[in-house]
Amino acid sequence: MSMLLERGDLFDPVAKRLADGMPALGTCAGMILLSSEILDGRPDQRCFGAVDISVRRNAYGRQVDSFEADLDLSSAGVDDPTVPFHASFIRAPVVERRGEGVTVLAEVDGRPVLCASGPVMVAAFHPELSDDLRIHRRFLEEVL
Repeated sequence: MSMLLERGDLFDPVAKRLADGMPALGTCAGMILLSSEILDGRPDQRCFGAVDISVRRNAYGRQVDSFEADLDLSSAGVDDPTVPFHASFIRAPVVERRGEGVTVLAEVDGRPVLCASGPVMVAAFHPELSDDLRIHRRFLEEVL
């Protein structure tokens, strides 16, 4: 993704918009791209630094290691927070470090999988694969 942004001369304009406060919701690879540090990326790989987290790509394993989990959204500020969110993790990244300004909204096994920082939200999973719209609604309510 970062190579495509570079080739299309889009990386720097998007980076500027993010730095100026543009809202963004990044899922899976989007979490990696919006992070401040990619621990196992290519030497020339760039990220936007929109969320102060360090991530490790595909840290839960290969495609065959993909999994689903019910997330506790009681800290996420969503409707019906007592109802678990059924999340799909496909070659998902792991958050290894988070900065002070990052709010953890959901975890799996004590690791952040849904985080927010200002107008930016990132998820290690794919909320778009669910019919449950609470995470998307929460993002939109924060930025509208």
